[in-house]
Amino acid sequence: MRAVSGLAGAAMMSVLLFLAPPAAGAALFAADDGAKIVAEKQLDDRTFDLTVSSPALAENVQLRVLVPRGWSQTALRTWPVVYAYHGGRDTYVSWTRSTDIEQVSGHYDVMVVMPEGDNGSYTDWWNYGKGGTPKWETFHTQEVLQLMERNYRAGTTGKRRAVMGISSGASGAMTYAARHPGMFGYVVSSSGILHLTQPGIPAMTMFVNAFFGDGGDPYRIWGVPGVDAANWKAHDPYELAKNLRGTHLYISSGTTGLPGPYDSPEPGHEKSVQFQEVLCGSTTISFIARLKELGIPATTHVYTDGWHNWQAWQPEMHRYWPAMMKTIGAKQLA
Repeated sequence: MRAVSGLAGAAMMSVLLFLAPPAAGAALFAADDGAKIVAEKQLDDRTFDLTVSSPALAENVQLRVLVPRGWSQTALRTWPVVYAYHGGRDTYVSWTRSTDIEQVSGHYDVMVVMPEGDNGSYTDWWNYGKGGTPKWETFHTQEVLQLMERNYRAGTTGKRRAVMGISSGASGAMTYAARHPGMFGYVVSSSGILHLTQPGIPAMTMFVNAFFGDGGDPYRIWGVPGVDAANWKAHDPYELAKNLRGTHLYISSGTTGLPGPYDSPEPGHEKSVQFQEVLCGSTTISFIARLKELGIPATTHVYTDGWHNWQAWQPEMHRYWPAMMKTIGAKQLA
């Protein structure tokens, strides 16, 4: 066999180092941009809370990881992984706080990663064309993926990755999948805005971000509607739908905003409408129609009544979970 030397040898060594798991007690590998895990806290035998120093966000943020039975940080194998995104005004603990995802995932040979999303709208902020922080898309699709793959043995290809989200996290999941074709093999949207530039939606998102977000300038996120139309379209799942061909999709939403079978309204509020779900339902219907125009298959569950809450989203998780596991090759454990 001919010896390998010079730059070729150095490149081969770099690949070997990347593929090798960190030795027990060794320093953890950083992401390409220098993002690194600066703290690890093990909550139980399957749950870790990690603190990440993120250049993309210019701050330290947290994420929660559920590992499967038999997982090891120094294993030679990798595990299928689900990235789970939360909604606005919530945190990285929301999936374990508000659903039975720990029990559901515990029956499968799968890892679940739940990163912080803050109220960042799952995008690298436009900042009037200047870019800069916060870069939520960069954090989620580059820093988090690289840190999980290099240090926690998460699957490294789209065939081994899934992404799911609720509310703004659902919008983020579908947008990321469309902007990065092949990154995820299975994508779930539960009550997401899936047609960002649909008439009336930009005004609604600006209102929500101005009055219910962080109190800052909402035009920093995607820009001024109309003026920065190209950037809005570049982050609109409807406009990017063709990029989803070959990806398994599960899409659900309510349409009326009225209380559903899982809701318990207070007396006198039985006819209360949550308009956010009405808007999500409207854009979901538009997005599904676009997929049909393109001949892209999707599993859909568009229901009528149901508020914009975890009471509706947990049953949806039970509906799509087995198919999602099958798609990414996560075996059911005995």
